[in-house]
Amino acid sequence: MGLIITACVSICVCAIVSWYSLHPSSPYTNSVLAKTGDPILGHAIFQINCSGCHGLDAGGRVGPSLHEISKRKSPHSLIEQVTSGNTPPMPQFQPNPQAMADLLGYLETL
Repeated sequence: MGLIITACVSICVCAIVSWYSLHPSSPYTNSVLAKTGDPILGHAIFQINCSGCHGLDAGGRVGPSLHEISKRKSPHSLIEQVTSGNTPPMPQFQPNPQAMADLLGYLETL
């Protein structure tokens, strides 16, 4: 039984490593992740651009609640979600790298 579990874990790790090697971070994502975000500025960005759908307290309205979102999604996934426009009705939004880092900083506080 232990050997089967070890094999399954090994396969999963290999799959994850392979996926990331085939999907390297974009220069934009790398730039965002290299910066330190300011949650206070991120909150202001959220209020201006996101609160209409996600609510003033990020508890959800048209869009889902974002409370504890950083526990459910990686920073890479959050950047992709915000910038891609692939999840209608959420529009594509690509702030400058510092503003995106600030927004991530705010989302981490939820």
